[in-house]
Amino acid sequence: MSNSVLDAVLQEIESSPHGAKSLTLYALANTLEHEAAGCLFKLTKLRDLNQEGRQLAYSLMELMATGGNRGEPWEQARKRMDELIRKG
Repeated sequence: MSNSVLDAVLQEIESSPHGAKSLTLYALANTLEHEAAGCLFKLTKLRDLNQEGRQLAYSLMELMATGGNRGEPWEQARKRMDELIRKG
């Protein structure tokens, strides 16, 4: 599951690095790395997403719940997200 979720999020960000959906998913992914701080994410931002975007967000949350927000696939995906957002 983790690779398909991360691949889908990366595909979304690649298609529109500065789009609202991409930036919201990127913000969520960033917060999922901060478990000690409670992975704080403003849930009302989910309203900015269409149904497909919300499903990706929920899948990212499920990935975190199962420990998929650690390890090599996660690190590689996060590094690529950072590059895509910065280069835009």
